[in-house]
Amino acid sequence: MSAAHPHYTEEHQAFRQSLRRWVEREILPHVEAWEAARAFPRELYAKAAEIGLLGMGFPEAYGGVPMDPFHVIITCEELARAAAGGLSAGLMSHSIGLPPVAHLGSEALKARVIPPVLAGEKISALAVTEPSGGSDVANLRTTARRDGDHYVLNGQKTFITSGMRADFITCAVRTGGEGMGGISIVVVPGDAPGLARTPLEKMGWWCSDTATLYFDECRVPAENLVGEENMGFYHIMTNFQGERLIAAVSCVAGMELAVRDAIAYGDDRKAFGKPVSKFQVWRHKLVEHMTAIEAARRLTYYAVDKFNKNPANATREITMAKLFAGDLAQRVIYDCQQMYGGFGYVTEYAVARAFTDVRLITIGGGTSEVMKEILVKMEGL
Repeated sequence: MSAAHPHYTEEHQAFRQSLRRWVEREILPHVEAWEAARAFPRELYAKAAEIGLLGMGFPEAYGGVPMDPFHVIITCEELARAAAGGLSAGLMSHSIGLPPVAHLGSEALKARVIPPVLAGEKISALAVTEPSGGSDVANLRTTARRDGDHYVLNGQKTFITSGMRADFITCAVRTGGEGMGGISIVVVPGDAPGLARTPLEKMGWWCSDTATLYFDECRVPAENLVGEENMGFYHIMTNFQGERLIAAVSCVAGMELAVRDAIAYGDDRKAFGKPVSKFQVWRHKLVEHMTAIEAARRLTYYAVDKFNKNPANATREITMAKLFAGDLAQRVIYDCQQMYGGFGYVTEYAVARAFTDVRLITIGGGTSEVMKEILVKMEGL
């Protein structure tokens, strides 16, 4: 997870080593307990803020830390060492919840929302997906009607990461007519009247809280509108690109970790008088996966390069990276778990958790099928 890349400077490598020490000290000793408890302590946000982890890439004026996308890659790779997808998703949920506010919000809204989140005092979440669909944003059903100096929201959102404890929820709503032209973004305070939440019990990503949100005449100050009314669709779709890129990077890092651990286990585990890893069937599978993982990394890094230069011109590569890495991970983790035999089914081993966690990669942030449809349209097929 520390592959050489032309954009990695000595400063990048120093950042990686510092973050790795932090992960080893603050996360690795506790992750099993957090997974069992189905939550990590809220105090972890403050600890992450102390080292600048939460502020990466956000404006200094609001407590951010200037960093390039390759710092974000390193962060994804090092957090992946915890082998708990829910941890990264929950701890970094602001990375998809805050960008619309940072890019489009009024100065007053930015000053009220961004600093406490980057300081680890408040939690930010993004709410787009509804029970009726996720990637089909143009047809979302949650409405927001103007009533004096408030918007009144009605509808539901689901599969919301950090949804149970978020203090600020960046929410996609319908303020206008049908289709993409009627979509807006508002920031819903966690204590807004008319907001209710219920937790979702998932097969994986256990220490990330995930919720369904219910808006019943939920009143939100009109000053919490992000950008212009009925102009939110494009910005939501742009925000998806960063989410999908992070998913691809994290997926590559997770595959590398799983293969490394499988090799170590196979070297130690004996069957028929020799280490499991020395059987040709496993040696061939492992090198096939190593080759494919390297291809996934190169594609993902290429997508990061393009995103760094011009985010609007990177959709094709980001979509390909998420599709390729996500589908590959299903096969890689399956084989890694198989190498453990019965122990791969025991939760004592991280590969068992990886098996359930990895399924979300081809679902969340847009399914693999949606990625293919995007590419079909872009290629004119």
